[in-house]
Amino acid sequence: MSEFVSEAGNKPEPLAEPIKGHCLCRAVTITIESAHPEVDICHCEMCRRWGGGFFGGLKGANHKVTGEDSITVYKSSEWAERAFCRTCGSNLWYHFLPGKHHSFLAGLFDLPDGFGIEQQIFVDEKPDWYDLAQKSPMKTGPEVIAEAAAAGFEFD
Repeated sequence: MSEFVSEAGNKPEPLAEPIKGHCLCRAVTITIESAHPEVDICHCEMCRRWGGGFFGGLKGANHKVTGEDSITVYKSSEWAERAFCRTCGSNLWYHFLPGKHHSFLAGLFDLPDGFGIEQQIFVDEKPDWYDLAQKSPMKTGPEVIAEAAAAGFEFD
């Protein structure tokens, strides 16, 4: 069990201290406040093409990015953008446009012990060549889209 689980055993508490990360060449730095101490995993085809495998993302209440002149943003779909460092090529974040949500690549940060997986999404697109042993909710692409639609987001 994660050390970040609340006393009531419910959802884990956000980290009290900001976490800081950076790209490979350190041209871009990212600070996340009140980071959620679990990683979301996405197995969709776009994430796999973007990073070579699944996407592991972190989220938090607020974030600060420095090195904007080294960032390239690519609109990967009608509802999302992905960013990378144009100097070293490190992938930086996934930005869900309708909800203004950013999910930062977990590998950019030196994370404290105790992080787990909150959920795995687009599991129906996961290739056979890898598997994650940790138990977590697993949702298909249609289930993720249905949840977003139920929350009021529209897709073309």
